[in-house]
Amino acid sequence: MLCVSIHDVAPATWPDCLRLVQAIRAVADIPLTWLVVPHYHFRPERSAAMEAGLDAALGRGDELALHGYSHLDTEANGGGLRARFLRNVYTRREGEFAALSLIEARRRLDLGLKWFGERGWTPSGFIPPAWLLGEGAWQALRESPFDYTTTFSHFHCLRGGPVLKSPSMVYAARNRSGRWLSPKVADVTAAMLAESPLVRFSLHPPDARYPELVRHTQRVLERLLAKRSAVTKAECARRLSGAEAGGITSGGAPNSRLPSNPDPSPGPAHSAANRLSY
Repeated sequence: MLCVSIHDVAPATWPDCLRLVQAIRAVADIPLTWLVVPHYHFRPERSAAMEAGLDAALGRGDELALHGYSHLDTEANGGGLRARFLRNVYTRREGEFAALSLIEARRRLDLGLKWFGERGWTPSGFIPPAWLLGEGAWQALRESPFDYTTTFSHFHCLRGGPVLKSPSMVYAARNRSGRWLSPKVADVTAAMLAESPLVRFSLHPPDARYPELVRHTQRVLERLLAKRSAVTKAECARRLSGAEAGGITSGGAPNSRLPSNPDPSPGPAHSAANRLSY
């Protein structure tokens, strides 16, 4: 399987999101997962064009997933040096669910679900901003109706489903060195996952502003689609859970008892540049 996702979907990022989708559709008309942020950076704007576009995407077979609520880490600094580095430097305070309490994480999940419901949408997946989940957020997710979540390095089927190791391919678009290095890291990641049941390709709005990243995206998609079928993340979760229920291993470990922090930080391939566009 191949899962291609568009992150940080919001009125402020909508034009770049459309440019990414146009580049993808120039290669193949594949199902996509749109990661939607209800109140991106607490901006109050609403976009009828975006909502109509997402309705159309659903009608085409795409998926809408909840991607945090504000995409901003508003909690006080705490923890050790590593935690502070991840939250303040590495993710530039974008890891909204990295340090939330259970009560606050539950509240923001409920707000996000309400926002989706007001538009007639029912997300089956939740992807935390910057792929960071603290213990409070993990606990809230265990209680939630979501079928799956993803961290940088794993695909987690919730409700007792499997956990599959599958580091995401992603670009570091924020600076020149990241734009030079991250396509090479993505190529290595794709090669490393050649025999894996799943490859994930995560695109962010700033990627659309750099022709070299757009061209690389298209070349990677052509190579991957020659050997893989593209599915939404919801469909991926359904297939993985069905494979486990049928006694077929999918490369993951049982998720009936998630550890307290199963995937606390991005993996080595991701750390090539602190610079990622989350």
